[in-house]
Amino acid sequence: MSTRKSPEDYQQTIRALSERIVLAQNPIRVLDAIKWDDAVGQAFLKAGGKALPQVDRAYYENRPLPFDAGEKKLELQNIERDITRQLGQFNPVGQIMRRMCKEYRMVIRMLEARGTADFGLISQELYGAASDAFHAGDPTLADLGLMLSGYLNNIDSRGDLKDEAKTLTASDAVAILQERLAAVFGDDTIRVFESDGIVADAAAGADYIKIRSDALFNPRDVRALEVHEGMVHVATTLNGLNQPFCTFLAKGPPSSTVTQEGLAILMEVISFTSYPTRLRKLTNRTRAIHMAEEGADFLEVYHFYREQGFSAESSYSNSSRVFRGSTPDGLPFTKDLSYLKGFILIYNYIQLAVRKGKLEQIPLLFSGKTTLEDMRTLRQLVDEGLLVPPKYLPPQFRDLNALSAWMCFSNFLNHLNLDRIEADYANIL
Repeated sequence: MSTRKSPEDYQQTIRALSERIVLAQNPIRVLDAIKWDDAVGQAFLKAGGKALPQVDRAYYENRPLPFDAGEKKLELQNIERDITRQLGQFNPVGQIMRRMCKEYRMVIRMLEARGTADFGLISQELYGAASDAFHAGDPTLADLGLMLSGYLNNIDSRGDLKDEAKTLTASDAVAILQERLAAVFGDDTIRVFESDGIVADAAAGADYIKIRSDALFNPRDVRALEVHEGMVHVATTLNGLNQPFCTFLAKGPPSSTVTQEGLAILMEVISFTSYPTRLRKLTNRTRAIHMAEEGADFLEVYHFYREQGFSAESSYSNSSRVFRGSTPDGLPFTKDLSYLKGFILIYNYIQLAVRKGKLEQIPLLFSGKTTLEDMRTLRQLVDEGLLVPPKYLPPQFRDLNALSAWMCFSNFLNHLNLDRIEADYANIL
């Protein structure tokens, strides 16, 4: 008598294991676990920004995790073992799900290590370091940050590319975003509302975008939120939730952060939404993390921002992003490297997909919280009926004509010698 599972049984096995991962990771909230409360910033600024913020190992111990770390690691390990038992060692979906379990266990270890040197080391394992090269012999992320800063300084020195005034209130931004996103996703799909409980100007959830109540915006800021938060972060979550079997794609482990933020920045660029001030925010984050990796403490990073003309409050806020989860003289939390790192890796991936004529793989980047190393597997899963193509896609990825044309030219331009071009154009520029 045969004991081979039917295709339907196989699909339901994947769905059941996937749902266990989704359920297990639910209470793991990295940013909530590592953020500093308002009192830390208020005390720092009240003292004139002259002493390190009062954050140490005990600070985090007084803010326990909302789950038992040991039990949660064991739960994820048991899921990982069941994946192997039920799907085998080399099953493609099983390999993705096992890696997710390993990542979440590493995330828990990082959160357990808050306020110690291990926190920063594990952060580098999960999100990378500023000293990482993109490929053998290529510049590092730190090099990219410095290079972009040089270009931005040249633009700034002109003095005629001023940002629009921030005259839109949070309620204005909510109304504009709600109307624009309803036109793309449908009236009730995404909710936009004000919130007092977030640090950033905006934050995306599964089917919503929160706008900080006291934040001010200009029209370009709102357009960036529409593209970055709505068309990438919320869209990929909804596409993951739309998966019939691989429901784990609705949830993003650290490895998917690079893809997520890379797609978001790429979308800002190709929709002509980004602008120098916004790009400087990303380069500053990269440079600040590199400074901390090289031994700079909170005060040195704080003064780095102050020297660029940021207010004391903004400089504190930007610096605390670097050291949250760590101590003010410890290794940094490196998640914010994902923006520039992700942009370069996603751009290169799309370039190669166009060069090799594999255009069908590009929209799959939006099928959920994906990682680049899984893209070939995801293509196979579509062919097997285990994965559905993304329902929500930005226009630039729904019709790949313009993107393909741009990448064809870009592939050629990569072969030109920029130093030689600069010398040849010296007399006409």
